[in-house]
Amino acid sequence: MEENLPEENVAAAEPVVVKTAKVKKEIPEVLTVRNWKEYLGESLLIIFSVALALVVTEYFNSLHEKRQAKEILNQLKEELANNKQNAALQYTYHLQVFKNIDSAKKNPAFAKQFLDSGKIHISVLMPEGALYKDMNDVAWQAAKQNDIFSRIDFATYSILTDVYNNQQRYLNLEPSLERLLVSYDARKQENLQVTLTLIHDALFAWIVERTPRLVKEYQQAIDRLEKY
Repeated sequence: MEENLPEENVAAAEPVVVKTAKVKKEIPEVLTVRNWKEYLGESLLIIFSVALALVVTEYFNSLHEKRQAKEILNQLKEELANNKQNAALQYTYHLQVFKNIDSAKKNPAFAKQFLDSGKIHISVLMPEGALYKDMNDVAWQAAKQNDIFSRIDFATYSILTDVYNNQQRYLNLEPSLERLLVSYDARKQENLQVTLTLIHDALFAWIVERTPRLVKEYQQAIDRLEKY
């Protein structure tokens, strides 16, 4: 027969489970102690790096500006050379126009081709138009926009300014002729000699008179730019 054990004994016979709490291990904090010499060294290194970067950047910017300035000055020399050639050609052309004007003054048949029934045919005197060749200033404008003049001496700057100012006056020929030829009096047959004389004087004043000096100034400017 089984022997009945008391309840308290049965409870006592059960195993006892003891829960143990996990202990979290703390990692010790390591503090690096540096003296003032180390801080000073790091600061100086940062300052040196920044200064070096600025110097290198400035150096490459300077190289770029010098290359750009040299390129613009070369373009300016080419433009001056082309304008000099065109000015010489234009001078020769207008000397021929002067001959056409003289022929119209002396030859009534030729004059009738110029002025017929109140209508003016300017191409009879100027077959290539009032301005035979263009005088460009693209490189000149680029030089002004990029402050190239800080890299050249004052004498060179003065010659260039005078050259392009005189060149600009060439453009005054066309409006001057236009004002003359659209007037009612210029189309009257009895005013033919006066009209031809005024055309001659406009050409002389705006182009022919100043061209020989302008051609010399072109060459002077080109020669001075050779050293840059």
